[in-house]
Amino acid sequence: MKSVVVIGAGESGVGAALLAKKMGMEVFVSDYGTISEQYKKELTGCNIPFEEGGHDFEKVLVTEVVIKSPGVPEHAILRMLKEKGRKVISEIEFGHLFFSGLTIAITGSNGKTTASGLLYHILKTAGLNVALGGNYGKSYARILAEEQPDVMVLEISSFQLDDIDTFRPYVAILLNITPDHLDRYEYKMDNYVNSKFRIAKNQKASDHFIYNGDDAEIMAKMASFHGSQHLVSITSAHFSQGIPSKDGSGMFELNLKGKHNLFNAACVVEACRIMDLSEDKIALGLKTFVNLPHRLESCGTINGVEFINDSKATNVDSVYYALDAMTKPVIWIAGGTDKGNDYSVLFPLIKNKVKALICLGLDNEKLKNDFKPHIPTVFETTKVSEAVEL
Repeated sequence: MKSVVVIGAGESGVGAALLAKKMGMEVFVSDYGTISEQYKKELTGCNIPFEEGGHDFEKVLVTEVVIKSPGVPEHAILRMLKEKGRKVISEIEFGHLFFSGLTIAITGSNGKTTASGLLYHILKTAGLNVALGGNYGKSYARILAEEQPDVMVLEISSFQLDDIDTFRPYVAILLNITPDHLDRYEYKMDNYVNSKFRIAKNQKASDHFIYNGDDAEIMAKMASFHGSQHLVSITSAHFSQGIPSKDGSGMFELNLKGKHNLFNAACVVEACRIMDLSEDKIALGLKTFVNLPHRLESCGTINGVEFINDSKATNVDSVYYALDAMTKPVIWIAGGTDKGNDYSVLFPLIKNKVKALICLGLDNEKLKNDFKPHIPTVFETTKVSEAVEL
């Protein structure tokens, strides 16, 4: 591979360009939109030519390999490139070509950022030379342009998996599959499920596939799944009372709330054992982990009221897990743009746990109509400050 064209100049695209430059390739970056000043400065500093505000067909056709950023939809330029015989790969696939260490890849509709961060923290605390990237912070390719870790923990979205060819993680973790981003998958759930399962498609007999044995979509797909890798099913039976240590010394102490995070941690612990970490090192990492902001983040208690920031809960499944984790009466602030959600799965939790709903958004009609029969008190506001006062 002597030259590449990168479509999209966000974190993934610029990371791929930097890695290609480091590997001595000719690189050209093309973005249909506007490139941020930060990334333009990086590209200019590394003498990487780029264009923005549209694609010059003649310039992008000069290469045999095209690296597509995950945020770029399948629009005209990509269809044309494929018709002309150009190979289109994802930034994850490109990075994989230049990494010789062990990869642990995590995907799922919900929880993958928390699980990736937890796994990285445990491995780092245990003294391993490990890096964290992908859909989390730095892109995979950017990390490899800067360093060569022994172990790579990658949070991977379905978009990043769509254009892989040889990408093969030593450990693949599939946390869950619930409807999300279906507009990118012809509004067909099967297409989305197939995309998620691509994380394990290239694994061999020496590799490991950890998956959610309680997830209906995953288990339906597993019925026709054929692979030689080690299969590890994690179900609620593994953590019904907490996560037990393998040496029988008791339950691990976990600094995370909710059954969904117990499941995430159970998957992470299994990955750590595959990596031959001792139970003591696993216990230390679990105990000292602090999650990223906006994920069931306790922001303090004022006059007996605990304020929790869970603004990363942007789909129904995330909200379900958050409410399920609550042990005290809840005043729930909710809002945003409705995506045609079906809220009925939340009704049992709402009845038992929520004593008031504060609608925060420009169009709250669906929230009010769906939840008023189940919540005695409903307020409406467009200001965060007023919501907190209420």
